Amino acid sequence: MKTIALALAFSLAALNAAQAQTTEPAPAPVVQYEPVGAKPLRFVVGAGLTHGGDKLATVYYEDGFDIDIRGGGTVALLAGLDYRVSPEFSVQGTVGYHVDNASARNGDTRFQRIPFELLGYYHVNDKVRVGGGLRWVTGTEFRSSGASDIGDYEFKDTTSAVVELEYLFTPQIGVKLRYVNDEFKEKAYGGKVKGDHAGIFANFYF
Repeated sequence: MKTIALALAFSLAALNAAQAQTTEPAPAPVVQYEPVGAKPLRFVVGAGLTHGGDKLATVYYEDGFDIDIRGGGTVALLAGLDYRVSPEFSVQGTVGYHVDNASARNGDTRFQRIPFELLGYYHVNDKVRVGGGLRWVTGTEFRSSGASDIGDYEFKDTTSAVVELEYLFTPQIGVKLRYVNDEFKEKAYGGKVKGDHAGIFANFYF
């Protein structure tokens, strides 16, 4: 009887040890932290320099200096919203002001337009995103006055394509390169002006 009792005791002890060895500890809870500044919906403002398009006029100054007014120049401002749809994709909608201008005390020459843009982006990683979309341009006009007066001209609204590459130094600051294939048609005479241009912009998100 003692032998049987000892055998049962050893068997129970071995069984308990085997169960202890095969039991896995419960997994620790997973805690996910949202990156600083990673809001899905943000405001964006930006400013950039552009170059390209047809030469519309040349303004000459008394000191011998001259400036060309081009269909794709020169200073652009924008403001709008940027929305992170998912970790891989985002969309951006903006309204802007794009102008090439030469001013003096006795005259002014400018080519200006108001672009509305809707762009989509693919995020290659946390720093780089590429994208493109459509740009609707309205309020396009050439104005001149004073000693620079060569007439005023208005252009029809137009739609064109945009492609971009943006590098984000931080979640709040990005620099982007872009290309736009604008083309404008004058309302009265039907003449066409190429406004295609390349540009570099600084964007600020908040």
